[in-house]
Amino acid sequence: MKNYLWMILFCILLLTDTLFAQDYFKVRWVDDGDTIVLVDGRRVRYIGINAPEIAHKDRKAEPYGNSAKRFNKSLLLSKKIRIEFDKEKSDRYGRVLAYVYLADNTFVNLKMLEAGLAYYYPHSLNHKYKELFLKTQRKAMKTKHGIWKRLDQKGLMVIGNRKSRRFHSETCRYGKHIKQTNRVILLNRWKAFWEGFAPCKKCQGSGV
Repeated sequence: MKNYLWMILFCILLLTDTLFAQDYFKVRWVDDGDTIVLVDGRRVRYIGINAPEIAHKDRKAEPYGNSAKRFNKSLLLSKKIRIEFDKEKSDRYGRVLAYVYLADNTFVNLKMLEAGLAYYYPHSLNHKYKELFLKTQRKAMKTKHGIWKRLDQKGLMVIGNRKSRRFHSETCRYGKHIKQTNRVILLNRWKAFWEGFAPCKKCQGSGV
């Protein structure tokens, strides 16, 4: 009877360890400031933020793109992480969409915003932490951390879309098709970021 009980206890402990281990995944590679690759091959894209681009074969790195990658790499490379999902779990490129945490519960998505090495990027379905992300971005803007050092607080007026939460130049063809009920005039890019809009990648680029 004792041996039987010990066997049951051992199985329970083994199962618990296995379940716990499945909650954590090791990071094999850091692509840039908002994308990582796990040892199982999955590519994970951080929800709710966008970091400046690093150099590609057809274009140069955006300002702070390399800094964002280095910072992300210093946090995560070869570390174990856990991931949290929202409503939409993958994007059109097959990447996992997730909130990423280190073993000590450091919230990596938030950490990138705190450092001023990414900006808040609203998502129509994945918006669990939208208030927290925008609040954190505003703090980084106030202190001129990272990318916010170089953003002009004046500049030209832009057009925002209340539905998509993107902002456009006055001449952008996408901006021109915004329904009047969703259209909002924003004093400049700084104001747009402050209000929680993200740039249209077609007319504004992906960087700040």
